[in-house]
Amino acid sequence: MDYYSSHISKLIEEFSKLPGIGAKSAGRLAFHILSMSNEQVDALTNAISSAKKNVRYCKDCFTLTDEEYCPICRSQKRDHKTIMVVENTRDLAAYEKTGKYSGVYHVLHGAISPMLGIGPNDIKLKELMERLRGDVDEVIISTNSSLEGETTAVYISKLIKPTGIRVSRIASGVPVGGDLEYVDSVTLLKALEGRVEM
Repeated sequence: MDYYSSHISKLIEEFSKLPGIGAKSAGRLAFHILSMSNEQVDALTNAISSAKKNVRYCKDCFTLTDEEYCPICRSQKRDHKTIMVVENTRDLAAYEKTGKYSGVYHVLHGAISPMLGIGPNDIKLKELMERLRGDVDEVIISTNSSLEGETTAVYISKLIKPTGIRVSRIASGVPVGGDLEYVDSVTLLKALEGRVEM
């Protein structure tokens, strides 16, 4: 038996499709939306619609941006000869919060996972190899410490080694099985400083 009208049930159903949102959280979000003013709801829907229409991949690093090149890739203050490879934009943001990394990034948008049917061609590896044709001294592999992240790191290392570019891996200050976006800044900084050559 439905407790709510079809509109409320549909709103809860749509929220529950979002990652990390269970039935209770979806209900809380739905009722919060319904308690908001029309202006607040319009602002929220416009922000979602505008982001969906205008956000795209940076032409260099493939992070999400609303311009051709992201602010990091455009910056002349960054070390463009050092590229940190991360799985997603949230991982990039986690490292930026440390304020200690001065290189640039490459966002893979995933990790190799044969069990999930994700191979090297399904992430931004080809684009990384194209970037390495330029003037690059080091690639820091900062994929997650999961099975998929480790598989991806080893695969990337084997691709890059023959080019003569230095390849390093972040140290194990990051917990195994943990996602970088949830790791505190000090731990991320220690992992970066303790990286090892692959």
